[in-house]
Amino acid sequence: MASRHVAAPAVVEQGLYIAYAALATMAIVPIYFGSFASLKKWKNPKEKIKTIKRQIGESDESDADMPSEPVSQQDAYTFLVFGSAAFYGLYLAYTQLEKSYVNYVLTAYFGVMGALAMAHVGVNTLSAVIKLLGLKVETWHVNFAKKSSEFYSAKFTIVHLFMLVVSVLLSGYYVATKSWIASNIFAISFALNAIQLLSLDSFKAGLVLLIGLTAHDLVWVRSTEVMATVAKNFDGPLKVIFPRLLLGLPAGQAYKFATLSLGDIVIPGLFAALCLRFDQHRAGTRNPELGRSTQFRKPYFTACFVAYILGLSIAFYMAHVFKFMQPALLYVSPTCILSMFMTAAVRGEMKQVFAYLSEEGLEAARIKKEAREKKSRLQAQARARAQASRYPPRVNRLPNVIKEESFVSTARSYPEPASSPSAGENKDNKDMKE
Repeated sequence: MASRHVAAPAVVEQGLYIAYAALATMAIVPIYFGSFASLKKWKNPKEKIKTIKRQIGESDESDADMPSEPVSQQDAYTFLVFGSAAFYGLYLAYTQLEKSYVNYVLTAYFGVMGALAMAHVGVNTLSAVIKLLGLKVETWHVNFAKKSSEFYSAKFTIVHLFMLVVSVLLSGYYVATKSWIASNIFAISFALNAIQLLSLDSFKAGLVLLIGLTAHDLVWVRSTEVMATVAKNFDGPLKVIFPRLLLGLPAGQAYKFATLSLGDIVIPGLFAALCLRFDQHRAGTRNPELGRSTQFRKPYFTACFVAYILGLSIAFYMAHVFKFMQPALLYVSPTCILSMFMTAAVRGEMKQVFAYLSEEGLEAARIKKEAREKKSRLQAQARARAQASRYPPRVNRLPNVIKEESFVSTARSYPEPASSPSAGENKDNKDMKE
């Protein structure tokens, strides 16, 4: 039996530094580009073009924003509860079931989802490059209708077809080989999509999410073996990994990996994207013609982005010194939160920060308010109908009887006057007098 290769301590130390740098790069890149991808076109309140186009049935697909899902403060609380339940359910699956079967199911699921996520990121990236180069790509439209009623329509280009083929091939390669490079590509695609398509609607929601998930990691890591068990057995692209010793290992010897969870990337990334949208809000308030320009001051995003790098560096340092898995959120969340508070305090905008509500948040709040008002009206109508059926209105006929009797009495008190004589009778009376 061949002896196991043992690298020199200096080589191991150098390999760890390379791994930390690679993990930091794979965390910083999705946060930066995902934050800018989450920006929507700033809408001038005085601009009525879109309203007019909507009224006359025109569409402006080339200038349309990709819809995003707002995350409110209530959604953040719900996410904490269901996230903890799902995490504990995964722990039970690994401890009570055959681990290989669990990983088979997860591999199939993430193979499909990874292909879709990578295709979406690839289409956005290549479309931006093509637009930057000034090239034109033909677009095909597909419509499905039944009895002259359209129920589905889609459009695609050669870019969509190309990325679909590439992502399916990469997904098959990942399922077959469990390549750590393919796993990282899928993980980065997941992070970019999450930061772009999920948007915190307020800083209150961001604080709830950061503080709550930090407490979640603290409880699962310090108090139980749940986090360690899941991290050790989970085999899916929900983390970025890099070999601790990339160079110098003999052929055939397995790598040992340094890892960083996607939660340590996506959650601070959502907060950084919120800071960037707040910077855009401040700039758009001063310049209504801002549009899609990103040439505006970004004090909150810059502070949060630098704070994330600082917190991540502290997390790597603590893991390196204590040789123990450290959830990066324990260090990243405080630095990001403090950066927001310090920037707001220095600029004297603390009130504006906590009063800020994104456009998606305002729209969601309006829809919820209308739903509550409609529900209240329907409940009031139901109560009124129930009360009417239980207590029918009482018909009091006594006044009508009294009125009829008084009318008869009046009619009897005053006899009918004598009828006036007819013309013939008047003539007879005149003859008699003569």
